[in-house]
Amino acid sequence: MNKHSYKQLQSFLLLWGSQTISQLGTAMTDYAVIIWVYSRKGTASSVTLLKVCTFLPTIFFRFLAGSAVDRWNKKRIMLIADLLAACGTLAVFVLHSVEVLQIWHLYVINFLLSLMNAFQEPASFVAVSMLVPKEHYARAGGLQGFSGAAVSILAPALGALLMASGGLDLVLIVDLATFAVAFLVLLFLIQIPETERKKPEEEPFSETCLAGIRYLKEHTAILRITLFLAVINFLAKLGNDGMLSPFILGRTDNNQSVLGAVESFTAMGVLAGSLLATLMKPAKKRIPLIFITTGLVFAGNLVQSLTSRPWLWCAAAFASYLLAAVMNVNEETLLREKVPMEMQGRVFSAKSTLQNFTIPPALLLGGLLADTVFEPFMMTDSPVQQALSGLFGTGKGAGIGLMFFIIGIAGMLISFTRLRKPVYRELDREKTDTVQTELNGGNNDNQS
Repeated sequence: MNKHSYKQLQSFLLLWGSQTISQLGTAMTDYAVIIWVYSRKGTASSVTLLKVCTFLPTIFFRFLAGSAVDRWNKKRIMLIADLLAACGTLAVFVLHSVEVLQIWHLYVINFLLSLMNAFQEPASFVAVSMLVPKEHYARAGGLQGFSGAAVSILAPALGALLMASGGLDLVLIVDLATFAVAFLVLLFLIQIPETERKKPEEEPFSETCLAGIRYLKEHTAILRITLFLAVINFLAKLGNDGMLSPFILGRTDNNQSVLGAVESFTAMGVLAGSLLATLMKPAKKRIPLIFITTGLVFAGNLVQSLTSRPWLWCAAAFASYLLAAVMNVNEETLLREKVPMEMQGRVFSAKSTLQNFTIPPALLLGGLLADTVFEPFMMTDSPVQQALSGLFGTGKGAGIGLMFFIIGIAGMLISFTRLRKPVYRELDREKTDTVQTELNGGNNDNQS
């Protein structure tokens, strides 16, 4: 990165660095809380419910949050959301310190933290768009993916170390300290410019909440990509993105070391892919790149399903998530380039809700299909099972391997067939026109 680029990205780098420190503290707390809950309850459902409380509010409140982000000061929203989230962590610390912390307290607090995240994420998305020149959008997205992967790798190890040294209290104290760093940097060192709003006060708030959906309906290509990603998320959670743990543990007789190795290579793949997206030149044709990388990601399902060798599982995980990181950066960059700044909060929120609402049912369905259909089928003695056992083996995990294979084929077909649809290619063709319009003073926007 040359001096000119560094100067252009200075405010973003401050925001990115401080937020990464805070995210590491939060991730360590998430890890420590899961360990604490499981040690008290000893059931998988107790941990699953904790994740549901963390996930669902973010999805359901995104429409409200997106409208608020486009109307109000982004920096103020981020500060308030972060402050209230820190209050939740402080509440856990106080309750645990006086030895009255209960699991249901964590469910309630996680629900509230997820609600704050519903506002913080779209505000952060728009803030990055404001702080980063368009030619550096892909680089910024790559850096964010890189830090996210690094946090995923470091958080379990550091969280376990802090838990061993001082228990849950020490983890929470470190989390609060990392929050203070991010909060103070954002408050005193970063200025986030505001967009010119087109009379949002004259439109009822309830109507602005639906503006993101209306925008997607009016822009068919972006809507179709969003729905495509919703299908991809559904398939991914049915496949190795959602069912990797039971597959590996089943195939290795509950060998947690192998599972840990595969998960580590998954995180390293995201790390490498994000770094690659940061260093490489921006793609001229993002649409083909998105569909090709997505299709190749599902090829990892095929590799993992057809082998019982841990090193191949690790290699497939690394390659798949490297490609997934490249795809995510380019898809996010496309959204930043195509959506007007004053609409990004609402469109980001609507898009996020639509493409992620398939994840919870996919997780539930994946477990149900594995336990009641595919695993029992691969345990039966039938001609079809005997033929398939030559490919997928026998015993625990073989049925999930069959699921991976089917999901991999489906994901590749859906991804590669999108390349033949001209409606998507319009986005790449429109890119030059959009940039030229802005250079000419944005006359078209003033007329709309």
